[in-house]
Amino acid sequence: MYYLLPHSYRWIWLLGASIYFYSYFIPYYLFILVLAIVIDYSAGILIENSNIQKHKKYYLIASVFSTVLLLFIFKYYNFAAQNINHLSGLIHQDWQINLISIALPVGLSFHTFQSLSYVIEVYWGKQKAEKHFGIYSLYVMFYPQLVAGPIERPQNVLHQFYEKHNLDWGQITMGLRLMSWGLFKKVVIADNINQITNKIFENYSQLNSLYLYGGAFLFSIQIYCDFSGYSDMALGSAKCMGFKLMENFNLPYVSQSIKEFWSRWHISLSTWFKDYVYVPLGGSRVSKKKTVLNQVYVFLLSGIWHGANWTFAIWGALHALYNSIGHFLPKNILNIEFVKSYKIRRKLNQFFVFNLVLIAWIFFRASTMNDAFKFMQHLLAGDLSNVNPIVIGIQKINFWVLIVICLFFLSFDSKVHGFIRRESNLYSVKAVTLFSVLISLIVTCGFWGKVQFIYFQF
Repeated sequence: MYYLLPHSYRWIWLLGASIYFYSYFIPYYLFILVLAIVIDYSAGILIENSNIQKHKKYYLIASVFSTVLLLFIFKYYNFAAQNINHLSGLIHQDWQINLISIALPVGLSFHTFQSLSYVIEVYWGKQKAEKHFGIYSLYVMFYPQLVAGPIERPQNVLHQFYEKHNLDWGQITMGLRLMSWGLFKKVVIADNINQITNKIFENYSQLNSLYLYGGAFLFSIQIYCDFSGYSDMALGSAKCMGFKLMENFNLPYVSQSIKEFWSRWHISLSTWFKDYVYVPLGGSRVSKKKTVLNQVYVFLLSGIWHGANWTFAIWGALHALYNSIGHFLPKNILNIEFVKSYKIRRKLNQFFVFNLVLIAWIFFRASTMNDAFKFMQHLLAGDLSNVNPIVIGIQKINFWVLIVICLFFLSFDSKVHGFIRRESNLYSVKAVTLFSVLISLIVTCGFWGKVQFIYFQF
């Protein structure tokens, strides 16, 4: 339908599709999204039309405050109220705040940040205010990346809605390849792993250290395949219609440092915080101590962005700690005499960084702080005694087969990641074979139960 329609009507079709897509989850939450769109659309025009800098700043503050307030009410109000109530009990005060029964709109943090980036860019004079309300609405609501990113900037996307995209079978083929790779990572890898990681994290006290480490390892692969799988499907579906979205993942588990990890993981979020929080705070233009503090602020905000739970704050704090320590360690820390091979040193670095990230994922996955610390306690106890995982519903053979499959996946992930993005081999024998194998594995090995994308909750 998109290609059959005249160019001037395509935005209407895309906007209608996006409205339907978002309404499919909880229809009345569409009104919250519309409210945010109206606020920031109006703020952009007011900022651009104002000739007084002070007034521009007021409009910006009003827009940011209103948009963040919506996010706070739906995502953080109950969390804040619970902590205030708990604090009041500790100091013997009666500050009881009533909680509200409300569900979190799908992808609220994603489209909130995308909307905020537009207003900030207009205020900085880097983006012209969008006068077409329908096009601006489409910028915020574009369905491929509406609920889990990537978080786009107006400079990258807005102009694409005005451009005419002709039917291009090469682009469609590339888009379908990206979608098939993303769907493979989601339903074949992530969703099959999900069945085991749930049982391990819910019954950690009945398993030894080896199974707990295996569970944390599997979750590390699960969240990567789940989230990057969605991103690939978002990029692929957009590409089928001629749109180019930014890459959100670039093989994060080959990173040599935590800093590099964050240049490869959820790139649209890390660059958002860099541009709109880290750089305005002074970035790396200040003293080394202040630079590290600025990075700590960003990591803590990133943790809280992910969820209203102290487990996410600790997850962000751990990455802040890793990154801060990395500033003061020599770059050649693993360049010791008995490790002469450059490749081996790189693999050791990858293994070390991966395990730091794995430890942080335990806090990300745990339901409560108590669960996270007890999981860590059991893991670090070093108990390797025989345990029968069948008591919690895990078959030993399935567990170890999944471990081997994930190790194998990590070894060929980089090859496939690069191969499917090269346009020079769209219809080669290798490309057709790979695509056919992926489709076959999706159909035969995919888990088709109801498993929500992990990042939909954010």
